[in-house]
Amino acid sequence: MIVTILVLGLLALLGMPLFAVIATGALWGFHQADVDLAVVAIEFYRIAEMPVLLAIPLFTFAGYLLSESQAPNRLVNLTQALIGWMPGGLALVSLAVCAFFTAFTGASGVTIIALGALLYPALRQADYAENYSLGLVTTSGSLGLLFAPSLPLILYGIVAQQLNVGPSISIDQLFLAGIFPGLLMLLLLGGWSCWKNRAIRQPLSEFSWTKVGKAIREAIWELPLPFVVLGGIYSGYFAVSEAAAVTAAYVFVVEVFILREISLRKLPTVMHRSMVLVGGILIILGLSLASTNVMIDSGVPERLFTFVQQTVNNKLTFLLLLNLFLLCLGALLDIFSALVLVVPLILPVAVGYGIHPVHLGIIFLANMQIGYLTPPVGMNLFIASYRFERPITQLYRATWPFLVLLLICVALITYFPQLSMVLL
Repeated sequence: MIVTILVLGLLALLGMPLFAVIATGALWGFHQADVDLAVVAIEFYRIAEMPVLLAIPLFTFAGYLLSESQAPNRLVNLTQALIGWMPGGLALVSLAVCAFFTAFTGASGVTIIALGALLYPALRQADYAENYSLGLVTTSGSLGLLFAPSLPLILYGIVAQQLNVGPSISIDQLFLAGIFPGLLMLLLLGGWSCWKNRAIRQPLSEFSWTKVGKAIREAIWELPLPFVVLGGIYSGYFAVSEAAAVTAAYVFVVEVFILREISLRKLPTVMHRSMVLVGGILIILGLSLASTNVMIDSGVPERLFTFVQQTVNNKLTFLLLLNLFLLCLGALLDIFSALVLVVPLILPVAVGYGIHPVHLGIIFLANMQIGYLTPPVGMNLFIASYRFERPITQLYRATWPFLVLLLICVALITYFPQLSMVLL
């Protein structure tokens, strides 16, 4: 077993695709246990029958349509009209728009690419320091992962439901649980941004009901989206998959036929880009669930829990070590791979320490969100370095104050579970 793990790890380091590594491990494990290898195909069929799985491609498609349209510009104009009059208003605009956008796209790199060209020059023109502007846009690219309808929230819920460990959870509960932790991050970063830029007294714009009205009229088609998703789900009118279908259909009709910002000729390209992401997620998910069965049959979670319990004496220490582990993991793996690979291992251990699966999910995603900014290989650092043509070392310096604030948020989310559980 150890030799197999080392070989697979070496293949991954040499560039073998992650899904192929997972598949090889699962097939080898089933072969060693003398189990018919058709069980891997059965796992794919089993997840294909899950109604909630439909939400992933539908929300992804809607997010990519929004990113290719002029929706980001309209959202910036709207938030500018509402809060641009405040000192540091443009920083608050950047945080709010990026959080909203990332919640729908799920992939933070898309947010930096789609909004970076708009927000970074605006920040520099408004006399914000270069490093601050770089750090703000880079950090904002991962905000929003805790807000519905974030794909990582949905994916965590699917994996946790399949494991069936501890109290049962639903996607709706995860959507609710992410609200206050996500707002905490926005408020702390927003408050620090206002204090940091207190010398910039010139407001982004004067408050005017006329401007607000004009911005609302321009963004009138995007404004219903949160109400369609959250209102439909929590009113009981829509299931999560149905809300995803309504969202995708609504965005499609608005952007293609009403506003006509995405041509029919361009539509296949948008569909292709979004479904490549979805395909990668689903392949890894199916193979990882098969691999999880191998680990469960081998008693790996039980042995891991026994080892951790003998090493770690209490819940608080376990949570501290868990955060350190997840921060390192987030710097090395993308969030989707980490979810399907690691959650099956840590969820049984966390439940053994009395941690609710919903609370664990918020802790997990909050850490992975910071992992995008963690040197040396945080994904957002490289995307921003490429997008803004700045050295990666400059991005390290630019993001570290934001990183410290987000670490404080993670500590509060971890040790005050009421933040996540109060609405459940």
